[in-house]
Amino acid sequence: MGDEKIIALDNINLDFEKGKIYCLLGTSGSGKSTLLNLIAGLEKPTKGEIIFKNYHIEKLNERQLADYRQKYIGFVFQSFNLLPSFTALENVTLPLIFKKVSKKARMKKAKDMLNAVGLDKRENHKPSQLSGGQQQRVSIARAFINEPEIVFADEPTGNLDTKTTLEMMELITGMAKRNNQTLIIVTHDLEIAHYANTIISIRDGNVEKVIHSEDYSEEDLIKQFVNI
Repeated sequence: MGDEKIIALDNINLDFEKGKIYCLLGTSGSGKSTLLNLIAGLEKPTKGEIIFKNYHIEKLNERQLADYRQKYIGFVFQSFNLLPSFTALENVTLPLIFKKVSKKARMKKAKDMLNAVGLDKRENHKPSQLSGGQQQRVSIARAFINEPEIVFADEPTGNLDTKTTLEMMELITGMAKRNNQTLIIVTHDLEIAHYANTIISIRDGNVEKVIHSEDYSEEDLIKQFVNI
């Protein structure tokens, strides 16, 4: 920015294992969302490598990145990012349209997904006719419909109340576990972090701590991250 050099991430070295749930935990401006965007191929690093299977994500062009995201990635956003003029069913079918799945097949699969997230009676409702929790359920169904190997959740419960937050986290983590999918959650909320197998604390663009939650009680985790 002008003459000022801002380092969003610095000397990050991480491995993510298939089928595990990870939490990138940090305050606003810590770099956690930037890290998620890099892994997802939404942004490119100025240097370094991001490797998924045989893909060097940092070397892919825009078309290759689109193919990568289409084949392997699902997203759950804080603001839901649903198309307002589309019904819940139509929003969920979108990833399948880009994969050129037939209309009959994608409608059936989308209905099955909406049933799985408890919205089978809301499939013809538009986002404005749904509560925040229901909109997030649609977003979750859309993220998982392609059976992606990695699902990214960027502050997925930031706009939800406490009860709905717990319901959404149980839903997201439960689906990921059943399908042996890797789930990477970005949050500043330690209660959300408790759902992860591994919590990665990020501060000022650096990895501050890596905690494997199965090795600690909830009280220990709170002590580990009390200063975040």
